[in-house]
Amino acid sequence: MPHETRPHCAIAGGGPGGVLLAYLLARAGVRVTLLESQRDFQRDFRGDSLHPYTLELMRRLGLADDLLRLEHNRATTFRFHTSSGVVTTAEYRGLRGPYPYVALMPQARFLDFLAERAAELPGFRLLLGSKVTGLVAESGRVTGVRYRDDDGEHRLDADLVVGADGRYSRLRRLADLPTRPLGSGSDILWFRLPRHHQDPPAADAELYFGPGHYVSTLGQDHGWQVGYTIPKGGYPEAKRAGAGPIRDFLTARVPWLADRVGKLTGFDQITLLSVEISRAQRWHRPGVLLIGDAAHVISPVGGNGILMAVQDAVTAANVLVPAFRRTGTPEEEVLAEVQRRREPAVEQVQRQQVRTEQRVAAALAGDGDFRPNRLLRAVLRIPAVRHRAARANAYGPFPPELDLSLLDPHLDAATGPM
Repeated sequence: MPHETRPHCAIAGGGPGGVLLAYLLARAGVRVTLLESQRDFQRDFRGDSLHPYTLELMRRLGLADDLLRLEHNRATTFRFHTSSGVVTTAEYRGLRGPYPYVALMPQARFLDFLAERAAELPGFRLLLGSKVTGLVAESGRVTGVRYRDDDGEHRLDADLVVGADGRYSRLRRLADLPTRPLGSGSDILWFRLPRHHQDPPAADAELYFGPGHYVSTLGQDHGWQVGYTIPKGGYPEAKRAGAGPIRDFLTARVPWLADRVGKLTGFDQITLLSVEISRAQRWHRPGVLLIGDAAHVISPVGGNGILMAVQDAVTAANVLVPAFRRTGTPEEEVLAEVQRRREPAVEQVQRQQVRTEQRVAAALAGDGDFRPNRLLRAVLRIPAVRHRAARANAYGPFPPELDLSLLDPHLDAATGPM
């Protein structure tokens, strides 16, 4: 098919799902324009977790070795630190597979890597600093987008427009595909603290519970990403109180950070993450498809956001590439098929996240502390239980398998199925 007549897909949003889908479509011979409103992929406090599913996908695409040469940390356990002791809830070392860990890598580094590989493919174009401002429609079908960059307003025609622009998706609003909130009991204050040589292992995911709050710590290249949980809507009160209560909580509950909490001096060092769990009833309309957080906002619980977006992109590629080849313009029943395949997994993850949010919120609002009961502590002492929990988080429910036959013929299919 001549280059100028190949189908064209415009993807709004440079998150993991959008960049990966752009790469997969370009590998399959579809022309792709990826529009990112910012001038680069740098964002503070985005999810940094690359689960075993994602790493195995990169392996099948021939990208894993180069990706893992980039600086990253490896989390092998997930632990709760409570007043009744330390509980290990998941242990990845028991996974059978080439990647028995979660790779913690700044999301910008992962996105830069994927975008660089996509740029090597004919038909891929990345437009940074390009903000989608409107949709172009003809006869009730979206046929492109309008966007603004430093040179002014532009129109971009496309056979399909994909919204992958995150939880505050502008494209979702433009397409009139609203989300329905499913519930959340907390927000998170994110900040960074430096790492010292005597600190605990750099990557394992840890939660530290105390009266009314809990703290999460994740190791990054040269420091710690720390999340301090507050009640939903509690930001104004927390800001009025200042950084002092946060420093006091860290000193009492995460004592190995006590020697550097003084570096947290004010709220200008803190970013609010409003925790939300929501889902659009419809992820599509003629000419438009939503994926990732644009279609379903995932809580930080379990670090599943990137995983769900990646799996959306895999499913979308499996469905869209044959449609592009058949007709050049995926019809709405094709877009509905993407939602039909992915929604059960998203629903299951979100239900579990809502239950977890409710349990923790109730515990912290009760006597002010979270204590796993004796039965739970006993069950989690069984290695098979911890390994099963790790596998559930590593792959998610109903993980899709990429159809390699849709991509170029140079892939080494001997790596086998995921």
